Amino acid sequence: MQAAVVNVPGQPPKYQSFPEPVAGEGEVLIDVRAAGLHPLVKGLASGRHYASSGGVPFVAGVDGVGALQDGRRVYFVFARKPWGTMAERTVVPQGMCIPVPDGLDDVHAAAVANPGMSAWLSLSERGGLARGETVLVMGATGVAGQLALQAARLQGAKRIIAAGRNVEALAAADVDAIIPLGDSEDSIRAALAAEAASGIDLVIDYLWGRPTELLLEALAKGFNEKFTRRVRLVEVGEGAGNTITLQGALLRKIDLHILGSGFGATPLDRILASIPTLFSLAAEGKLKIVVEPVPLSDVEAAWTRVEKGRRIVFTV
Repeated sequence: MQAAVVNVPGQPPKYQSFPEPVAGEGEVLIDVRAAGLHPLVKGLASGRHYASSGGVPFVAGVDGVGALQDGRRVYFVFARKPWGTMAERTVVPQGMCIPVPDGLDDVHAAAVANPGMSAWLSLSERGGLARGETVLVMGATGVAGQLALQAARLQGAKRIIAAGRNVEALAAADVDAIIPLGDSEDSIRAALAAEAASGIDLVIDYLWGRPTELLLEALAKGFNEKFTRRVRLVEVGEGAGNTITLQGALLRKIDLHILGSGFGATPLDRILASIPTLFSLAAEGKLKIVVEPVPLSDVEAAWTRVEKGRRIVFTV
């Protein structure tokens, strides 16, 4: 069969032949139709992600949409290594398959599941969002950030602040305030401090790096001595850098609770349980994602393409 095969970590996969998978006990064979090119997929393929095994060759991809041998259409995840999801066929544990509703096509289902569950669970499970709270999304113009804005509103956030570089895209979103991250650091810090003074309950952070340092400085600057308000910061991605410098004095001035969100932070059963909800919302048009379908045969050329607010989905 043909597949997107990683032969050298850090290099784009090659579209080439790979041995056919054979389902073992408790597994199902899937004819793949679509698989999303998520940041997690690139991280695993590069060997830099904490879950990377390091062994090559292997087929790229962590999830997808396909058909079981009886024709049922399912979303699936956790293919048996070295088979991934960007191939004509793969094998997965039977329990890792979730039905896809008729109102949701293959490409959109493959696109929304990974960033959607990240956004949804970062808000509800990790961030503990309560109705009426204020949410700040750092990195709101990326695919996951856009979904986090929508999910925050669906989960009852009263005020939503979007921080990102693409101001035009944010202007079209259902948000209450926009912080342009393309401005000077002084302007960014001042805008964040003004919001902090009004009160921020929950931060969903897809950036880390320097923007998060500016945020923490702003939280300290915007501190209101008349009341203490806990800020929960959920670190989801590191689009602007994988480290920050954290001054001890900042922690003494902020009631700050930092959490991570990912497969290591949320039980697998809770992750899987969120997907039918996401699919229902997407099928009803309440959760929207922009997709760019690309034939799997073009994987090498598309691999390094900049996302720009849309999710590439390889079709088979």
